[in-house]
Amino acid sequence: MTWEEYCAAWARLHGGFDPGAASPVVRGWVRVAFRAGSWLASRQVSPSAVTTAGLVLCWLVPAAVSLGVAVGPGGDAAGALGRVASVLGAVLVLLAALADGLDGAVAVVSGRTSRVGYVYDSVADRLGEAAWLLAFWLVGAPAWLVVAAGGASWLQEYARARAAAAGMSEIGVITVSERPTRVLVAIFGLLAAAIAPVAITVAAVVWLALAAVALVQLAAAIRRELTD
Repeated sequence: MTWEEYCAAWARLHGGFDPGAASPVVRGWVRVAFRAGSWLASRQVSPSAVTTAGLVLCWLVPAAVSLGVAVGPGGDAAGALGRVASVLGAVLVLLAALADGLDGAVAVVSGRTSRVGYVYDSVADRLGEAAWLLAFWLVGAPAWLVVAAGGASWLQEYARARAAAAGMSEIGVITVSERPTRVLVAIFGLLAAAIAPVAITVAAVVWLALAAVALVQLAAAIRRELTD
């Protein structure tokens, strides 16, 4: 499959959004995913296997940060372990995000796209984000804030899915809180928490605030698209 063929196939799966005409950052990432996906597909790696690997990596995030929590705050060694655990959690989020970008590429390149795989990928994304927010709570973010942030993101994706079922074609509408944004908030929140624990609460606030703005943006797009 050529790059042009990949862009056309990718666009059909993302509401007509052409990655070849996107910003340099988005276009560069999609091209990297195309090359990596081609390599994996040539070795008979299935899209579902990549999705599962990404989900496992997501749930290793709270497991990693819990290592530092279990030791407790006493002593320099305990503090150092907590910082290392938080950084490890951030690295795992990054690896999970890479896997999430590759499963679709493998599916497109290998011609193994399916409705079941699409649903599985969507569910895995929500479960993965729940794992990241659980890590936020373990590091020290208030439980109510973590639940609110997760609920707002879930509502955003649920509204998008229902709008698509109602006939909305712009399912790939870009808001300020798309999954790449949430990935960055999780990564930088965990990294900053290694220096100042309060940073994880700030990250949860940012996640919630962006999700709230995104809901307004998405509601406007849905109204514009579906109003007769």
